[in-house]
Amino acid sequence: MSPINTVTPFTLSPTERLEIVQQPKGIGLGASQAVPPTESFGKMLDGLLKTVIAKDEAADLATRSLLLGDSNQLHQAVIAGAEADVAFSLMVEVRNKLLESYQELMRMQL
Repeated sequence: MSPINTVTPFTLSPTERLEIVQQPKGIGLGASQAVPPTESFGKMLDGLLKTVIAKDEAADLATRSLLLGDSNQLHQAVIAGAEADVAFSLMVEVRNKLLESYQELMRMQL
């Protein structure tokens, strides 16, 4: 599951959002009870990228709908744009850390 998908949507009521909140897997478990990863790192990155693209498309659709007069939900368009921006920023930071790690590995001497 992508870290971005863990954010509770604003379209839900406060009581629905409280019902969604759950303790993440692996928290509070001892070292012998650690939960093994269920998907590869590549699949996680692919899911992150797909989520960023979906949020960007949703923001574009909300903005287009607002500009064409099909919707009067300005706040939803702004929230969708902010979510897309945060998702993109997270993706860029992950990319930067991956590149930094790769460069550090290349500097290591055998």
